[in-house]
Amino acid sequence: MKKNSQMKICLYSPYFPKHFGGGEKYLLDTAQALTDYGQVYLAIPQQKLSVKQRQLILQRYQRFLGYELKNITPIPSPLGTGASFLKKLSWTGQFDLGYFFSDGSLPTSLAGKNVLHIQVPLARPPLTPLERLKKLQLDFVNTNSSFTKQVVEQYWHLPVNAVHHPMVDVAPLMRLVKKTNKQKIILHVGRFFKQLHSKRQDVLVKFFGHLREQYPKESQGWRLVLIGSVEDPAYAKQVKLLARGLPVKLIYQVTRAELNNWYAKSAIYWHATGFGVNELTHPEKMEHFGISTVEAMASGVVPIVIDRGGQPEVLGSILAELLWTDEKTCLAKTVKFMNNDAERRKMANLAQSRAQNFAPAHFREDLARMMTKLEFTA
Repeated sequence: MKKNSQMKICLYSPYFPKHFGGGEKYLLDTAQALTDYGQVYLAIPQQKLSVKQRQLILQRYQRFLGYELKNITPIPSPLGTGASFLKKLSWTGQFDLGYFFSDGSLPTSLAGKNVLHIQVPLARPPLTPLERLKKLQLDFVNTNSSFTKQVVEQYWHLPVNAVHHPMVDVAPLMRLVKKTNKQKIILHVGRFFKQLHSKRQDVLVKFFGHLREQYPKESQGWRLVLIGSVEDPAYAKQVKLLARGLPVKLIYQVTRAELNNWYAKSAIYWHATGFGVNELTHPEKMEHFGISTVEAMASGVVPIVIDRGGQPEVLGSILAELLWTDEKTCLAKTVKFMNNDAERRKMANLAQSRAQNFAPAHFREDLARMMTKLEFTA
């Protein structure tokens, strides 16, 4: 069927347009996919929004994503502002579909259909009586991972209709790696911040130092590369001090093309979010899914990552042997692949195969199933 040009769709996230992370990537990937169904708007929490401001928002995120956002319009919204409850509620009534991202709360909306997307696996109390009333207006609830779904259903007592994994455009990454030689690089990609699901670059630097001490011969010529924007300058400084004297490269600003090149030439990928934290009591401090891990896998990088949060889900059973829970195991598994090219290539091929489960086609198919249940067709 042809696109319904009369249908109005609005997406709102309390974190947009302030942040540039996996949540924002999912938001915009979803917004772009929803343009197949109607007119798509992004709610921006402010009273007015000039044409220049709209363009600037889109341009900043296009650089972040590495692709052009088409047929998506940022619009000023009372949501996320100090506007009255009635004004916010009335504003939502103009849309056929409201797609809301949760910060731990539930929205109130007069949109024709309402979807709640939950990315953060918060161990919050069960829904209050008021929230149970809000729940009645929700037509669909999804999460970014089975891990988040489990936490939401266990703690919130909120049933989740489906898991909608984030999208990774694996094809360009797989093409690029065919033209690039692998180097002795252990890579990690993630923002520098200390709160919630900190990427724990401090742990990675310490691990790398110990790797060089315990395996001096095997680690000769290897370096650790940490790439990510700085949200917490004090934490970034702490990591830089820890890396002093080690072959560690810190990169705070990078284009999508440059990032893809780093993926292509790296051999091993490390991830330590949630290290030293109890997953049962603090699930929010785990990696909620792990987009960067999928990107690394698509680039033929062997993922040696922590067995916490969404990481086991990303690797699947095919790569489960690469998961670790303690430093000793992480280092031992890393050394196994550092200088064994044949074994590393074999595992890299498996990683690329697994990464295709999160390709755009799967993302759009999952979204189409949701829209069908909501009785919207493209």
